[in-house]
Amino acid sequence: MHRRLIPLLLVTSLISGCDLAPRYSRPALSAPSSFPQGPAYPAAGGARDIAAIGWKDFFTDGKLRQVIALGLANNRDLRVAAANILAARAQYRGQRADLLPTVNAEAGASVNHGTTVASSGNGTTLGGGTRHSYSADLGISAFELDLFGRVRNLTKAAQEQYFATQAGADATRISLISEIATAWLTMGSDQDQLALSKQTLAAYQQSVDITKAQFDNGIVSELDVQQAETNFQDARYDVAQLTTQIAQDQNALNLLVGTTVTADLLPTGIGAGDFTMAELPAGLDSTVLLKRPDVLQAEDQLKAENANIGAARAAFFPTISLTAAAGTASTALSGLFTGGAWTWSASGSATQTVFDFGRNLANLRYAQATKQAAVATYEKAVQTAFREVSDALATRGTIGEQIAARSGKVDAADKAAMLSQARYRNGIDSFLTTLDAQRTLYAAQQNLVTSRLQRETNLVTLYSTLGGGLTEGSTLPPAA
Repeated sequence: MHRRLIPLLLVTSLISGCDLAPRYSRPALSAPSSFPQGPAYPAAGGARDIAAIGWKDFFTDGKLRQVIALGLANNRDLRVAAANILAARAQYRGQRADLLPTVNAEAGASVNHGTTVASSGNGTTLGGGTRHSYSADLGISAFELDLFGRVRNLTKAAQEQYFATQAGADATRISLISEIATAWLTMGSDQDQLALSKQTLAAYQQSVDITKAQFDNGIVSELDVQQAETNFQDARYDVAQLTTQIAQDQNALNLLVGTTVTADLLPTGIGAGDFTMAELPAGLDSTVLLKRPDVLQAEDQLKAENANIGAARAAFFPTISLTAAAGTASTALSGLFTGGAWTWSASGSATQTVFDFGRNLANLRYAQATKQAAVATYEKAVQTAFREVSDALATRGTIGEQIAARSGKVDAADKAAMLSQARYRNGIDSFLTTLDAQRTLYAAQQNLVTSRLQRETNLVTLYSTLGGGLTEGSTLPPAA
């Protein structure tokens, strides 16, 4: 019988008991079933799963793809996320080990020496000797039979927290790709602004020089000179400010990437833009949001809290523990495993709390309240995701018209500046009209650059908010 003891206890540990956790069901979608429609939104597109579009497929610029790859390899937030995954997995495995008994090996040796005194008719006799004993045992101690699912639910909770940590790391990855792309494009846009400001500064310098020459010849007043100087100093400030801004852009990009981005990978401008896929399908059902890593993370945490309720309920029932051992004993070390006597022992105990002054009830209510908070957190995650996608779609639906309008304004302002300059030379308009026309043209050109950046970053935002960026993709050749 003793040879069957340990296997019997192992089988006993796998007995399926009651599961007191509530049956899990995903909360109803806390957002509309489809994304908004209307004048601000693009027409419905195809039904392709954007999450399946790899980031190397979405980003078509070779430099940008290399910078993103550097960030994925070096960013410290991703390294923290990876370490958190390892920690959560270790915690889960540690908790899972409680489902099986811990087997301990124990060996012992003892020496006893005694002296006896015996009296007889022949006198007093001294006797005694030394006794040796050796033992070796395998056993388990106080192993809890999980009849009410306490340990299994704690293991389930640890597993779901592990899954939540993985989903959080995925969300960090998507966010990082979006942030790196946005920072890179922003730096390119600032390069365009700097080039525009330098070009404008040169034009204003020429205007100042001409006006000073006219003033020296008595053609214009000093007021015209000072007005021309005002425009020049504004452009001069912009050049200095943008020079600083570009340096800060690179610092921000280096931090995101986790290393210094070399000059050959930095943008020189974005111009009309050709850095990503031209379009993304906009007619997807809002249930695609349930695949977003941050939404999955919130649901995994909800499942963990649901399992914790089962563990808290199990605390109201008896705790049943087993202790068992089997081994051998001998008076000689050489005969421990040959001529020794096999021994075994087993015992069990059941413990039921009689008075805990409300501790178990408080723990259950805490677990239930925590689950309610997790439900609200999950619903808020879905609603936030819906809002982010809707905002990106609203921008996408009108950004083309915005750029067309600002391009048209640049063309009109350019013609107005040339006409005002001609009218000033012919004495029809004052110099102030010419200066106003120059300022209007400069502002229109700056706004156009800003709108082009908004168009590029908007598509990046739409891609990431719909869950794109987890996979690399393989349809494009490697970046040069």
